[in-house]
Amino acid sequence: MDETGQTQPPRRGRVRSVVALTGVLLAIALFLGLGVWQVERRAWKLDLIARVDARLAAAPVPAPGPPDWAGIGRDDEYTRVTATGHFLNDHETPVLAVTIHGSGSWILTPFVTPEFTVLVNRGFVPPDKRDPATREAPDGEVTVTGLLRLAEPGGGFLRSNDPAAGRWYSRDVAAITAQDGLGPAAPYFIDADATPNPGGLPIGGLTVVSFRNTHLIYALTWFGLAAGLAALAWRSRRF
Repeated sequence: MDETGQTQPPRRGRVRSVVALTGVLLAIALFLGLGVWQVERRAWKLDLIARVDARLAAAPVPAPGPPDWAGIGRDDEYTRVTATGHFLNDHETPVLAVTIHGSGSWILTPFVTPEFTVLVNRGFVPPDKRDPATREAPDGEVTVTGLLRLAEPGGGFLRSNDPAAGRWYSRDVAAITAQDGLGPAAPYFIDADATPNPGGLPIGGLTVVSFRNTHLIYALTWFGLAAGLAALAWRSRRF
């Protein structure tokens, strides 16, 4: 009551209600925004998958040469390419790999064409075949067909490449070519296809092309949270 004995309106309670309602509305708007964002991400991911599938199904094209290197990016990855030249077998680099055949190494070897040099991931070898002396090496001019892949700088999960010690956890094109003293080389590497190598090793064609696409589940989750919060708010207002 005030000094005249009259009861004051419950102003504090109304303020709390307004603040609570504002918070609920902001949370609903946030959940709806996140849901819409996931729908947009899903559309982008489906378009990406469709474009990559088209590249995988297309006929191979010549591996990009120096005039095209500056423009190479994500839209070129997994393009089927081909190149003719010879391997520098004494400069191969083993990179840690885990495949359907178990743990071992990718064998990255410089490949010299008439116009440029490019690293080729010839495929997987088990630990007991990591030493090049235990395997046959391709000799003379050969043609390589595979997938254009972007470099993997730095290293693997929680492990950095150590060129001086010869420990490689990622296919870091710039670092590997610099370590081998190859000079300018393509800024990408080629994942060789399953064409058999001499003696059966390395095993090519093991590229895994897979894109995680859970955006619809996330979108439904955010929309569901928005709907549930709106229902709770409506129920609390009624009772």
